[in-house]
Amino acid sequence: MKGYIHSIETFGTVDGPGIRYVVFMQGCPLRCKYCHNPDTWQMNTGQQMEVEEVLKGFYNNQSFYKDGGVTVTGGEPLMQIEFVTELFKYLKQHQVHTALDTSGITFSEKTKEKFDELIKYTDLVLLDIKHIDPKGHVELTQQKLDPVLAFARYLSDHQIPVWIRHVVVYDITYKEEYLYQLGLFLGTLNNVKAIDVLPYHTMGIVKYQQMNLEYPLKDTKETSKDDALQARNIVLKGYRESRRNRM
Repeated sequence: MKGYIHSIETFGTVDGPGIRYVVFMQGCPLRCKYCHNPDTWQMNTGQQMEVEEVLKGFYNNQSFYKDGGVTVTGGEPLMQIEFVTELFKYLKQHQVHTALDTSGITFSEKTKEKFDELIKYTDLVLLDIKHIDPKGHVELTQQKLDPVLAFARYLSDHQIPVWIRHVVVYDITYKEEYLYQLGLFLGTLNNVKAIDVLPYHTMGIVKYQQMNLEYPLKDTKETSKDDALQARNIVLKGYRESRRNRM
């Protein structure tokens, strides 16, 4: 089996515990207004590689990753779920820590068997929840929120550790009601190990220019680190309230 690979990063420090070998898969159904990798959107492009080819750089420097592992991201890696499953299965046979960076947008009860197989070999999921409001999620990503929340509950039911990621953008996700609501939802889950609230940045604009694409948020300023920290505090407030109500 071959997968469509966009690129590989050999020194990832924010994509899971330790130093990570990060594999960027090609293809994504989302069209997030703040996406900084529009070159990963198109399906069936990029370099076709087998599992052993993808991991060649990892095993050539395996001692370098002894406290880390391999993270698969995108694009949306679960657009190629069969390949990711084969990759993770291979890694777990060699006792390598596996992390999946995903939006959960492809989750469906109709294909749950594929997810059941994948999580057998998945140590950690970095779940990127784009927007907690259903209408806001569609406006931001052009996709419905339902699969994302269903996937989050599925991971909780199966006790797969999750790090939550959420980008705060002024006038879109940086609103107290949305942040608190996100915290309330996260408090219903039993597997949340970390909550990262990330400030919106404009580093992706150059790629849009190179691809002759209009950048949707060209008039939106970057989120300050202080505001991102304040947003995280609001999320945590909702999370703690939700946890208390469950006791």
